[in-house]
Amino acid sequence: MPRKRNDDIPSPWEDDQPLQLQAPTADTSEIIRRGIALGLVGTLVLVVLFASACLGVYAYYARSLPSPQELYERTATFRSTRIYDRHGGLLYEILDPLGGRRVVVSYDRMPAVLINATVATEDETFFRNPGVNPLSIARAFVENFRAGEIVQGGSTITQQVAKRLFLSTEQTYSRKIKEAILATELARRFSKEEILEVYLNDSYFGNLAYGIGAASETYFGKEVEDLDLPEAALLVGLLQGPAVYDPYLYPESAIQRREIVLRLMLAEGYVSREQMREASTAPLAVLPKPVDNDREAPHWVDYVRAELETQYGAEALYRGGFNVYTTLDLDLQHLAENVAREHLEELRERNASNAALVAMDPTTGDILAMLGSVDFDSQEIDGQVNVSIQQRQPGSAIKPLTYLAAFEMGWTPSTMVMDVSRQFPDGSNPPYVPVNFDGEEYGPISVRTALACSRNIPAVGTLQQVGLPALLEMAQRLGISTLMRQDYGLSLTLGGGEVTLLEMTAAYAAFANQGYRVQPRSILYITDQEGEILVPPAEPALTRAIDPRHAYWMSDILSDNAARVPAFGAGSALELSFPAAVKTGTTNDYRDGWTIGYAPDMVAGVWVGNNDNTEMDRLTGSRAAAPIWHDFMQRALENSQRPAFSRPLGLVEVAVCPVSGQAHSEHCPESVLATFLEEATPDLCPVHRTAVICLESGQLATDNCPRDGVAVRVFEDYGVEWDAWAQARGITTPPRESCSLHTQPMRIALQAPPQSEPTVITLTGDAEISGFSHYYVEYGPGSDPLEWWRITDDVYSPVRSGVIARWDASLTLEGDYTLRLVVATAEGRAYESRVQIHILPGAPTRTATPTATSTATATVTTTPTSTSTPTMTPTPEPTETPTASPTETPETTEAAPTSTPSPSATVEVEPSPTDEP
Repeated sequence: MPRKRNDDIPSPWEDDQPLQLQAPTADTSEIIRRGIALGLVGTLVLVVLFASACLGVYAYYARSLPSPQELYERTATFRSTRIYDRHGGLLYEILDPLGGRRVVVSYDRMPAVLINATVATEDETFFRNPGVNPLSIARAFVENFRAGEIVQGGSTITQQVAKRLFLSTEQTYSRKIKEAILATELARRFSKEEILEVYLNDSYFGNLAYGIGAASETYFGKEVEDLDLPEAALLVGLLQGPAVYDPYLYPESAIQRREIVLRLMLAEGYVSREQMREASTAPLAVLPKPVDNDREAPHWVDYVRAELETQYGAEALYRGGFNVYTTLDLDLQHLAENVAREHLEELRERNASNAALVAMDPTTGDILAMLGSVDFDSQEIDGQVNVSIQQRQPGSAIKPLTYLAAFEMGWTPSTMVMDVSRQFPDGSNPPYVPVNFDGEEYGPISVRTALACSRNIPAVGTLQQVGLPALLEMAQRLGISTLMRQDYGLSLTLGGGEVTLLEMTAAYAAFANQGYRVQPRSILYITDQEGEILVPPAEPALTRAIDPRHAYWMSDILSDNAARVPAFGAGSALELSFPAAVKTGTTNDYRDGWTIGYAPDMVAGVWVGNNDNTEMDRLTGSRAAAPIWHDFMQRALENSQRPAFSRPLGLVEVAVCPVSGQAHSEHCPESVLATFLEEATPDLCPVHRTAVICLESGQLATDNCPRDGVAVRVFEDYGVEWDAWAQARGITTPPRESCSLHTQPMRIALQAPPQSEPTVITLTGDAEISGFSHYYVEYGPGSDPLEWWRITDDVYSPVRSGVIARWDASLTLEGDYTLRLVVATAEGRAYESRVQIHILPGAPTRTATPTATSTATATVTTTPTSTSTPTMTPTPEPTETPTASPTETPETTEAAPTSTPSPSATVEVEPSPTDEP
């Protein structure tokens, strides 16, 4: 029987034959060869098509490149940008920086230090790359992929030229592809020298210096070929951010950037280490800033232009022909200028030469006025420096931030703080001892008074409790970005850090805006020359910075004219004709005077001082800056209805003690109303409190003190650390230690039936006391006898729950009597217990009258108060204490039990000090 086809293949399990594979047949080989050929042809076609497409795209963009002459002409194109105020009033028109007289500086006039600095900083492979740097592009691609957006360009100098002259400023991958193609073709058609020449002639260096020729003339007053190493490094450093590294506005940043350029030159081998060090320490020898009198609000124009450069780039600003509508109100700007200049004339004799002012809408963040100095053109006062964005110490104007941090810890405006001089630890440094401006101390005051009167000592004490991190975090939350040092101390709350007037004013705006912070805004919208909107108006971005209730508390304190009268007097410049909150600040040595204040719809900050940091003649913020603030706010807002600060939900009013700020108690001498968070109402006043005092020792009573020898007293308790201060001022403070006299349990009790036949009556009870000497029992007629008769002699054995005495009342007449147990100590103190008894009528006839005795020894503590009716309570068992009891002397009095009266018939009279006979 023939085998099946599959049986022709030997099995590996048959005859131990190894597995063998047959070679492909001729048909199979042909199929494989044809497949490979088709694959190669297809791949080649795809490659050709892709290459053709790339060449087509490349050729398309390459055709748009101009000739070298056209390239130079394109760099000279310029369309002016106009800057307007919020109402459309023209502030400034940015014309061609060179006024149409652009002169191209040829490459051979550019010194080697300039060429080397540019290449080392902007494109270290410039002379080697084909217009693009693949490694830089790959690195930028990775970073952009990680970020999810374009954050890094990786552009060479050639790519930057292509971008400026032929492309928009959009950040897209398609634009980057176009940029790379154009850069490659530029590198093919133009020499490296020509490209670098175009780059430096077309770059913006800030302060209207467009091109390296204008920059050299503007900053150093010299030709390009005369630039030295530090000058060239400074100019090249401006390329990445002419507004950020402006040597006029930010000289320190400019110097730091120059050093970075020099280090890059060192890394590329263009300078030696010694040359780098020498150039790094060279002074910033720039010329005075050029004066331009043909503009309104010059500091504002510079500020807006820097914002535009940062957001849209210098090329777009100077070539775009924008119409920029800003937030400035030109009428308010003129008002700020006039008011500041008027008051500066009065202050010059006190060595105050300059002032700055910022006004904002707290609900939108719109900057309504910005005065950087009173005279922009004055070289004497460095008038071109915009002080409103310079860092200065704010003095006490920063105190509200400390108290806001305290509010978040549970404090309120009524919280008590101590305005008492003391030392504050300061690490390894000597203790910090702040003083108040007037050198006085107010003692215990509320947060309201401490802040309204700008007391320094309570502010430092508050920061000590709040902690520096909380204050720094609060400042950051409110938009203050300059407090970045690591060595701040408690003096930070008195203005020991540096801030800008603009950021401080914006921080106060959050108080006026119910706790919401808005970023200061300078630009409303931007149109092109045809009026088409390029950048539309944006809604203010609100950020909840603080609890609205805390913001209200701050406004309530800072607008409380009555609260600040003790420090500023009535009718000061801080008072307006409508509700307004305001705070002043003065730095040490009177170098800076501040006033920042607000109504619900406007906030304004004012600084007065000298740009060279010289001292004023004892001018404070309230005397220098407050009058400017007052007149500006009053005149800016006088023609409209001024709303008061609205109280938010979630606050409740509570009657509090004005001293402690806590809920009023029956012991507080007076009360006032204060607001609290509804979820955090106050406890009872801890200052005016009672304490049970041992009258004998004057210390806190214990269970061992005789009950008739203690009393409840009202004290003022400010805490142990303030006892010495309080006592020095005649304030009665509570004792801090427990009674040291009565260290053992005291057992003095006399028991007798409420009434009895005239017979022998057994008296029981306790006669045991620390330092026991002896006891005796006596009686007298009535509820408060004037004379006493002895029942016993002195008994020298203590008694615990036993027989005290046996009274033979058989000769006693009917009536009410008082029995008295007197227990004496070895130190001469005596304590007593009384009980009343009624003797019923009886047959016995009185045959003898005991000799009357009276107490002869003066009372050790106080004379006990007589009572007509004794307290009727069962005798309690005294509380034992850990103190060891004295050794008991065996009793000599008979201790046999007698019939015990029922509780209703048992009278316990609490012991009280008495005289020993």
